[in-house]
Amino acid sequence: MLTRDPTTSRPLLHTSYRSDMALFDTRTKRNAVVLIVLFGLSLPLLLPDPDLRLLSTASVFAIGAIGLGLLTGSAGQISLGHAFFLGVGCYAAAVISGDPDGRAIGFGITEILIWLPAAGLVAAAVGVLIAPLATRLRGLYLAIVTLGLVFVGEHLFEQWRVVTGGARAGRPAPEPVLFGYPLHVDGLFTRQQQLFWLMFVLLVIFALLARNLSRSAVGRAFNAVRDRDIAAGVIGVNLVKYKTIAFAISSFYAGCAGALLYVIIGHVNPTEFNLLLSVLFIAMVLVGGVGTISGAIAGAFFITLLGRFTEQVGPMLPLISARSHETPNVFQMQNVLYALLIIGFLLFEPRGLFGIWFRIRNWWKAFPFSY
Repeated sequence: MLTRDPTTSRPLLHTSYRSDMALFDTRTKRNAVVLIVLFGLSLPLLLPDPDLRLLSTASVFAIGAIGLGLLTGSAGQISLGHAFFLGVGCYAAAVISGDPDGRAIGFGITEILIWLPAAGLVAAAVGVLIAPLATRLRGLYLAIVTLGLVFVGEHLFEQWRVVTGGARAGRPAPEPVLFGYPLHVDGLFTRQQQLFWLMFVLLVIFALLARNLSRSAVGRAFNAVRDRDIAAGVIGVNLVKYKTIAFAISSFYAGCAGALLYVIIGHVNPTEFNLLLSVLFIAMVLVGGVGTISGAIAGAFFITLLGRFTEQVGPMLPLISARSHETPNVFQMQNVLYALLIIGFLLFEPRGLFGIWFRIRNWWKAFPFSY
């Protein structure tokens, strides 16, 4: 008599705790991840450099969005100050890898295996300093406090010229050198090809680390704090400890993303770490799907590619005004689209792109029946 594994036809059914906590609990997920990674690694051989630059930026944004998703989606701590931590990580990396003879502070350590973790650790340390506020505040009050970090950071970055170079001049971004090989100059492959491979591989590593964290005891404690912090405290979850850990991890991801983002751009300006950047990451998490790693990645790529779309479509749309020859400002159009996307997804699909995919998958599995 033939027997059939129930988990094959019913992937949401788990017959053991071990299968429920597996990194990829179905064969389909494992195969899909392998195919996505192989496809991503092949893109530099298929796409021109401008498209690779855009996808590299999306990969870095995805790392930052994963960090914010762990804090807001998994631990339930609302933060509008993500741009501040990106700036801290970016300047930490710039100082470590900067030219010692330049007009801004630099130590000349260009090895990415040194300045990238160091940037994340500096941002995490700042996050730990901010975390005591999170243990006393929640909801809107916590959001307002983290919002204040953005304005404090903007002023600090503009005035601390010995580190940031000032608002007008800025400073060069970190230089990525891996085991003595410079990745920011053309070699066997072009600069954009090398940077895309670097950012994509780092995205895979950070995503796997976040996935492992979410299925660990720390991740389950995050979920308990998010769902009901008072009840979590009653059953023995140390609220101060796990909220601090959540801020530290999220800040680490943000610091690494900030350092990597300006490697692609090549130049750092302190005025760019503003409220709009924080709102951009909020949009990525909400559009992709709060509390999911894949949703954060999907939201980051969607929002980044949306920017390219508005750049292409914007000049074709006449501005509604007395002067019909005017065209809308691309950045204004992007801001409007981000706002509409946030409102639309909150109203019609709070689970974001992940929720849409979940609906499509359930429909396909039940076809031709509907429930």
